[in-house]
Amino acid sequence: MPTALVTGAGGFIGHHMVRYLKQQNYYVIAVSRRVPAFEVSLADKYITGDLGCSEFTADLFKEPIDEVYQFAADMGGAGYTFSHENDANIMQNSLRINLNILHAISNGPSNNTRIFYPSSACVYPKLSENHPSYPNYTESLAYPANPESDYGWEKLFSERLYASYQRNYDIEVRIGRLHTIIGPQCIYAGGKEKVPAALARKVIQADDGGEITIWGSGEQTRSFLYVDDCVRAIYQLMQSDFSAPVNIGSEELVSINELAGKLIALSGKTLQLKHIDGPVGPSARNSDNHLIREKLGWTPKISLNEGLKITYDWIQQQMS
Repeated sequence: MPTALVTGAGGFIGHHMVRYLKQQNYYVIAVSRRVPAFEVSLADKYITGDLGCSEFTADLFKEPIDEVYQFAADMGGAGYTFSHENDANIMQNSLRINLNILHAISNGPSNNTRIFYPSSACVYPKLSENHPSYPNYTESLAYPANPESDYGWEKLFSERLYASYQRNYDIEVRIGRLHTIIGPQCIYAGGKEKVPAALARKVIQADDGGEITIWGSGEQTRSFLYVDDCVRAIYQLMQSDFSAPVNIGSEELVSINELAGKLIALSGKTLQLKHIDGPVGPSARNSDNHLIREKLGWTPKISLNEGLKITYDWIQQQMS
């Protein structure tokens, strides 16, 4: 039975990754600063601690680990990453975690550990301002580098950090550039939630005939991938021999106004949209999945409408 270590297992994607790996008959060790917020983890062993501590991290790799799924990071939605109020924490906290993990693996007992690093679509430059009719981001567009946020710069630097350890220490690295992920167990309040969960919460809280607020014009476009498709793509990437960064996202593009309309329709309410000032990120961004289809044969199975309904129903259940 292979052994997998999932870091950041108390978070949204990490929690789902643990469940998926158990379905694949792995022995799973989960690590996080906290336990999952909404349900008990299925991990065989759950360890709470701070991966920013080098001694704690080194102890995790005293025994051989076959695969590492590294989701521990300091991150959040647009209000957290684009406000510039959290840049120093985002960069130092995430970089410290990645450095500690890679150092621990390179000094551990196993010489064949394979690790997945979740990069982000935020590594891409703000090309959509000049190419509004074609917002698809292919992997090659990451360079020349010009991410819009320090979060994006941290992710791009960490991609290079992982690649350097692959070259110099023979650590097998797989890198997925994740676009926004939706699904149950997500954060939907508190300031770190992503836009689909934040809008779902606003719709649920609003009185019929009222309004919900949207940052910016709402014409900015994004794509949203359901979490089951995400963890399946990550697992397929880890089992493959492809080591270059690859997009993991949906190609089903939608504006934020359209996204809000879909959630309002699910609620059965009549609500107006009120546009206010706030951080919005790039005006258009979509995943280009040509490379992942070519290398892995992966495509999403859950449509945006299906994924939104599952996510909305789950948030509504939590709030009630």
